[in-house]
Amino acid sequence: MKHLLSLIILIACSYSAFAQNFIGDQKELKAIMAKAEQFSQDVMNGDTEKLVAAYTDDAKLFPTNREILAGTDSIRVYWTFSENSKITYHKLTPLEIKVVGDEAYDYGYYEGTSSFADGSESHWKGKYVVIWKKVDGEWKMYLDIWNSIPNS
Repeated sequence: MKHLLSLIILIACSYSAFAQNFIGDQKELKAIMAKAEQFSQDVMNGDTEKLVAAYTDDAKLFPTNREILAGTDSIRVYWTFSENSKITYHKLTPLEIKVVGDEAYDYGYYEGTSSFADGSESHWKGKYVVIWKKVDGEWKMYLDIWNSIPNS
């Protein structure tokens, strides 16, 4: 009985760790999720201009171990990819998205794989928070912060 109770608690904790909570108009939530999926695809495609377009003109990035990057030019430099590596996998797993009018927040986990010219790979993951703004009817990222967590 003790082992069964431990197993039930473990399963419940595992489920709740990745439970998703989406609050707001379903159409807007779907639009934000589609933008996030497109962002991952653009990262894998190495499409700097589409990545820059995913942000508001006054956006700020808060990358791991870096100063705050502000504005389109800084975002373009950040998302310009090296010829010696490629991100071959990128996935966002939102835990909560809440839409409030023309703004929303989104937090969760990210994961990915980078492949290098020498054939090696690096797997990485972390957590993120995005503040979205609706600009001319389109959801764009205004504040984008992320930091890594150890691979297990």
